[in-house]
Order: sequence, then C-alpha cells, then structure tokens
Amino acid sequence: MAFREMENDQDAPAATDSEPGVSSPAKPCSRPGVIAAAVYDHGRRIGDIEIKDAHTWRGRDKAVVWIGLHEPDKALLREVQVEFGLHDLAIEDANHAHQRPKLEIYGDSIFVVARTAHMAGAEIVFGETHLFVGRGYVVSVRHGPSTSYNLVRQRCEASPASLALGENYILYSILDFIVDNYMPVLEAIHAEVEDLEERLLRERLDKKDIERLYMLRRSLLRLRNAVVPLVDVCRRHEHLDLPGMDASLHAMFRDVTDHVRRVQEDIDTLREVLAFTFEASLMIGQSEQTEISRKLASWAAILAVPTAVAGIYGMNFEEMPELKLPYAYFIVLFFIFFVCGTLYRLFRRAKWL
Repeated sequence: MAFREMENDQDAPAATDSEPGVSSPAKPCSRPGVIAAAVYDHGRRIGDIEIKDAHTWRGRDKAVVWIGLHEPDKALLREVQVEFGLHDLAIEDANHAHQRPKLEIYGDSIFVVARTAHMAGAEIVFGETHLFVGRGYVVSVRHGPSTSYNLVRQRCEASPASLALGENYILYSILDFIVDNYMPVLEAIHAEVEDLEERLLRERLDKKDIERLYMLRRSLLRLRNAVVPLVDVCRRHEHLDLPGMDASLHAMFRDVTDHVRRVQEDIDTLREVLAFTFEASLMIGQSEQTEISRKLASWAAILAVPTAVAGIYGMNFEEMPELKLPYAYFIVLFFIFFVCGTLYRLFRRAKWL
C-alpha cells in the first residue's frame, strides 16, 4: 500500500492576504520537525500557517488548526505547548517516545498515544504517534519510522462535510489509518507462516527456520502489545463525553474498535499457528530420532547373535564336544543365520526396519 508519502503543502491552495492569521509566504514544512501546519474553516482548507499564528484561530466556530510534527525538538514542542496551552505531563510524554498506548484527559483537551507498525523487508518496524486534541486544534507528533499522515489529510480535505465535524473527526481518521496499516503487516506474516507450514509438511525445518519462527512470535507479541491498548482508547471514545466529541462520531469510533479487535484476533490466531508449527517441527524431529533409534536397536539385536556365538567359541576351551562333530561349523553358521533371519522378519513385521 502506498502509505509512505511524506506530508507536504504543495497541493494546498495558496493562502490569500485577506485570510486573517494566514501568512501566505510562509512554508511551515521548511522548518525542521514541522511536516504540515494548516487551518480549516467549516471543513475547507484555508491555507498554511506558522505555529506562532495558531492562537489566532483558536476558539473560532468551525475552525480547526491541524499541525503535523515529526520528531520535534524540545524548543518546537515548547512553542506548540504555549500556543495551545498543553499540559506539561503530556508534553513530557511527547518528548520521550516508547510510551504505552493510552488516552489521558487534561481539562478540555485529550492526549492519545498510539503505536504504528509497518513491514521493512522481513521485519516489523514500530513507530509511535502522540496526538493532542482540543477545541479547534489537532497536533500529531510522530516518532520513529512511522507512516506519514499525508494520505489522511488528503482524504479529510476531500470530504469537507466530514471534516467540518471538527478535531475529533481528524482524531478518528488518524486512528483508523493506524489500525488499517496493521493489516498489511498481518498479511505479510500470514503469507510467511503459510510458507513455513507447507515446508514443514514437505521437509524438516532447519535451525534457521526455527529461529525465524521464534522471531515471528516475538514480533507478533510486540504488535499485540501495541494493538490491545487501542481497544480501550477507542472504546472510551464510544461511551465518554470527551471534550468536543460529536455524538455522530461514536459510531465511527465503534467501527475502529471492531477493526482493532479483529486485528487482535488475527494476531492471536497467527501466534497459535506459529506455536503449533514449532511444536509440530519438534514432534517430527523427535519422531525421526525415534525411528533411527529403533533401527539402530534392531540391527544391534541382530548382530548380537553372531557376536555372542563367536564370543563363546573364542574362549578356547579344550573340551567342547561340538568341535569334534564333522559338520559342527556349518551347523553353527546355520543357527546364526536362522536366528538372525528370524529377528529380521520380526523387526520388519513390527516396522522397526
């Protein structure tokens, strides 16, 4: 899926001097850490703005400032905090990645943490997104190699009627995008798991395959730890009257919750399949070892007969009556071959040979 485009302002309509608070010559994307900063009025894009001008739009009816940041420094976060009056604890969390997915309420604003995931080659790469949502603004802070939200912005701008629902619709769109991006990861892992299962049926898995099974299970566990907390985040949007929440958005967040739960079920299923594949590989290996042990034991029992007879005759006693018989040598050989043949037939009948 082509979700790797970086956010930019090239497709945005140029701001006019008649729009208050919008500085047309400014290009926020040229500033390090700022991917996009735009203002929307009644669902329609007005233009790009500087972060320092964001406060001029706060509180206006049906106006929303949407700012996208990627790994901002402390100074940039501090500037955003001053513009929107963000809580110190939320800013501290946004400055330090590796937070657990969660939703926290600070006065009339909410702070959401979500983990992103996408495939980089054969490995799952995790990122992190922090979302500040309040009356008239949305600030997204991305950490790590997470997928850009340019496509989310384009989809929202293509539907002004939906975007007019406000900042919580933007929050819904971003969360829905994050959850949808889990599916290509699961599809890639599912294809690899099926390949390992087919190989297991055709031939024994080698050490490298066993190590890959373990790595996939560990990656799925990390993905599960990123997905499961989102169930609670979305569920709280369904039932709580969060700041600025429109009742019509409850059904949308309920849909995201269903998607998250489906992803969780798929992860659990894949982990069970990997566990079964791993156990089946061990069982096949043990079965092969048991079969080899049976063959070795069977041949050892057969060879024990001539060994025992030869050992008796190798004791060099002077008085051994059978030595004086004219056909004693042939009789002993016949006895050895008869006993060995009988044992061979018995082991073959028992499928040990």
